[in-house]
Amino acid sequence: MLSAFTPQPIVELKPRDKSKIESILASGDKLLVGLNTGSFRVYRVNEGSIEQNQPTAPVSDTQQHPQTKPPVVELLREVEDFSARAIQQLAIVKEGNILLALSDGYVSIYDLQSYTLQEQLSKTKGATAFAVTSNIVKDLSTGIPSIVSRLAVPVKRKILVWSWHDAELSSDVLELTLAAPARNLIWATATKIVCGMNSGYVLLNIDTQETTDILIPGGAGSAGQDGGRFGAVGGTGIGYMGIGSWVPKPLATRLADGELLLAKDINTMFIDLEGKALDKRQIPWSSAPEAIAYSYPYLLALQTPAKGTLEVRNAETRSLLQSISLPNISLVHVPQPNISLAHAGKGFLVASDRCIWRMDAEGYGSQTDQLVEQGQYDEAISLLEMLEDALLVDKPQRLREIKSKKAQMLFDQRKYRAALDLFTEASAPPERVIQLYPPSVAGDLSIIGTADNHEDDTQSVAQTEGKATPQGKRKGLRAMIMQKEASLDGDDTRSVVSQSVDGNASKSSLEDQGLADAVSELVSFLADIRRKLQKYLNPDGTLRQDDEEREQDEEWKEKIEPMVGSAPEDAPHWAEKLGRVASLVDTTLFRAYMLSRPALAGSLFRIANFCDPDVVNEKLLETGRYSELIDFLHGKKLHRQALDLLKRFGQAKGDDTEAPALRGPKRTVGYLQTLPPTLIDLILEFVAWPLAEDPDLAMEVFIADSENAETLPRGRVVAFLYGFDRKLLVRYLEHLIAELNDLTPEFHQRLVFLYLERLKGQQQMGDFNSAEERAEWRQRLLSHLRSSRQYSTAKALSQIPREDPEFYDARAIVLSNMGQHKQALEIYVFKLKDPQKAEEYCNQVYLSQIAESTRQTGVRRSSLSTHADGSQPSIYQALLSLYLDPAPPQKPDWGPALNLLAKHGARLPASSTLNLIPSPLPINDLESYFRGRIRNNNAIVNEGRVVTGLSKTELVGAQARLILGDGTPSGNAARNRRVVVGEHRVCGVCHKRLGRSVISVMPDNSVVHLGCATRAQQPPQSPRSFG
Repeated sequence: MLSAFTPQPIVELKPRDKSKIESILASGDKLLVGLNTGSFRVYRVNEGSIEQNQPTAPVSDTQQHPQTKPPVVELLREVEDFSARAIQQLAIVKEGNILLALSDGYVSIYDLQSYTLQEQLSKTKGATAFAVTSNIVKDLSTGIPSIVSRLAVPVKRKILVWSWHDAELSSDVLELTLAAPARNLIWATATKIVCGMNSGYVLLNIDTQETTDILIPGGAGSAGQDGGRFGAVGGTGIGYMGIGSWVPKPLATRLADGELLLAKDINTMFIDLEGKALDKRQIPWSSAPEAIAYSYPYLLALQTPAKGTLEVRNAETRSLLQSISLPNISLVHVPQPNISLAHAGKGFLVASDRCIWRMDAEGYGSQTDQLVEQGQYDEAISLLEMLEDALLVDKPQRLREIKSKKAQMLFDQRKYRAALDLFTEASAPPERVIQLYPPSVAGDLSIIGTADNHEDDTQSVAQTEGKATPQGKRKGLRAMIMQKEASLDGDDTRSVVSQSVDGNASKSSLEDQGLADAVSELVSFLADIRRKLQKYLNPDGTLRQDDEEREQDEEWKEKIEPMVGSAPEDAPHWAEKLGRVASLVDTTLFRAYMLSRPALAGSLFRIANFCDPDVVNEKLLETGRYSELIDFLHGKKLHRQALDLLKRFGQAKGDDTEAPALRGPKRTVGYLQTLPPTLIDLILEFVAWPLAEDPDLAMEVFIADSENAETLPRGRVVAFLYGFDRKLLVRYLEHLIAELNDLTPEFHQRLVFLYLERLKGQQQMGDFNSAEERAEWRQRLLSHLRSSRQYSTAKALSQIPREDPEFYDARAIVLSNMGQHKQALEIYVFKLKDPQKAEEYCNQVYLSQIAESTRQTGVRRSSLSTHADGSQPSIYQALLSLYLDPAPPQKPDWGPALNLLAKHGARLPASSTLNLIPSPLPINDLESYFRGRIRNNNAIVNEGRVVTGLSKTELVGAQARLILGDGTPSGNAARNRRVVVGEHRVCGVCHKRLGRSVISVMPDNSVVHLGCATRAQQPPQSPRSFG
């Protein structure tokens, strides 16, 4: 059992002294003792002697050398005539410098220095107990704090309360009436008293003078009735039948955190300061205690003097931690704490009728070490949680270590869920948990030996269940683990290692049916750690927060630092440590997935992770999970390894059945599309074989509707495709120009040259498969020449064959773009001999000239207008001159010329046109020309008349609106406005009557004096501020 306290005898009555000890009271370094003879003794406790001679051995060892122990107390004073009867109880009101004593049924007041009687409280006649409390209370009216001490004395069915306010005794005595006589009482707060009676317990409020019954959970009745667990029960449990006459005394004591313990016989109940029962189980006492007390943090129970046993229990777990046997002990006294509750009980007293012992407490660190050595982890954890942080060195670390040891014990008992939950609560380093697993999960960290053959580890858990793997020798921990464990408590760490190595005989390797459950719980444990690490660690291994933010983050201090093992001096290396932990967690999580749920391994790779590439690569290659391996390599940015693997499986031929899902270029193309433009060298290196096998699919790398494809270095792609396949380059350039609207002159010029190379039959571009394909390429060339203005027309014209009929249209388009319209028309008229194309060309040029003129002048020209004056040359005139006056050896062509005059004669200058018409041409053939001219002139005249009429109509409407207004009720009345100036109308500025004065009407129809009009038109000024 625990050795929390060691009894040290400090006062022992001499054999010839026939008196007996009745009461004791410790106050500072003084010990006050009341005897049955009425004598009163004052001892001084020699603290130095006790510390010097405090035994370190158990009680039995101490009692073997009583003659070598010097006296530890000295008698200062003895007052023989202190009282006529036995002194039953003592208490001190320090603020009033008085001593209270219960003797002969009265409570008397003595001077604390001279121990002379000052007053006997006559109203306390028949008292058997009393209770004292001192508190700092603020005055309700002034708010000034003062020390208030109160004395409560039960007398028959009344409770009498005296008060001292700043050492002055109040003359008012408060009397409260109970339903039955109180046998015991204790102050719950400064104004509330818990009274124990034979029939139960009540809570008294001395401010409101209200009495509240403390009800038993699930019981009926009140404290005034005989019933329930705390009712009148005899020593044999059948007192109500009249056989037993002894009724157990009700007991009560204050605990920590505002709780009180009520006890009667072997029954107990916990309540709060409001008298409400708490849902806590009873204390398993084997027999009714004689007295109870609370010595932080332990609950004390004194058995009957016949047994002479003092029980020390954990106040939270109710467990019996120590049982101290001393002869005939009947009193227990716990001095009131001087500073805080944490220092109470450091030396409480117990006494028999002849001797007084002080219970010297062991250090709390030593107590927890004893509990851990005995395997009482729950008791050690409970003790640490109750203690204040200042009482232990590095309490949080010690608590985490004990929880980790308990978790390891639960793990050895195959309670995996509870074990890993406790590991999580303790913020245990992940390597400490991972090392408990076999190498198939923990790798080199495992301290569990397995058989030489580990082939079954890579199979599913369903196959491993039911198979027991022999346990071999355990491997030593890696240097990282040894260093981490060395930072913990040395003795505790060695005990953990010894437990894990030696263990119980029943503990076997996890290579059995329990592996599935253990791995499943490990997955949850690692996932939780991974979630915590992501809050502080970026995917690239850098820290998300700076030093100041981490110092203010409670989760970092309570969870991450203990888990990583970092200290403030390790601040520059936190990123490195977090990275190592993250790598261990993710790698182990991957192993766990591969062992229990392989299908989930891929989900880990599709997010940012810190898995060890060597471990993942080896494991996935062994199991043939190549798709997951590709995802992992992509996530780790190991693109070359991934593309090499895709190329190997994509180009596999024949009977190779390995990785059928990776056959062909599709997966490689998809992978290349995800790469950023910065990896253009790698993209161009590995896109070659997909382009060779499936050009249409592989070209998606360059022309897909994605950000990566659109932002690739276009010059590099063009140079690559030019050397690989120029037909694919044409497709890429068409995509750049048509879809992405790329205006780079080099690309436009290169596309023209590529079209010409293929049409001219160069072998680099290959032959056409059909005439339709050749016609299509020719049409693409013409379309590009017409739509693009970025290529060099001179270079393009030099590359186009002059005498090849297939390229006449192309030369005409280039000449047109150069502004050489006459040369372009010569190609249509003399080489192609296609008057229709020549006419269409003229139409296009004429309409473009009109659009350009409109854009420059801003005035829209009508298509009916002519250039009769000949100031601007007409494209139709150039065509007509080629028909009627061609250069030798060409001959005039009357038919197309007359057709042109009939359709577009109005667009030709009249004088120059008539001069071109030869004299022999009959006038009858020019009828259509003249009709067109006349019709066009009439149309122009009619158009002018219509415009003039519309302008006059618009003028009349504007004048009408000016004179009459717009005609709407609330609209603008223009010059038709009118106002009525009545006899009582006043000026809006000076507020004087208008009368017959000269007025001015404002735009809003308000009327002011003519002299006030200037002021009315001024904007309002903001009011001036003063002061």
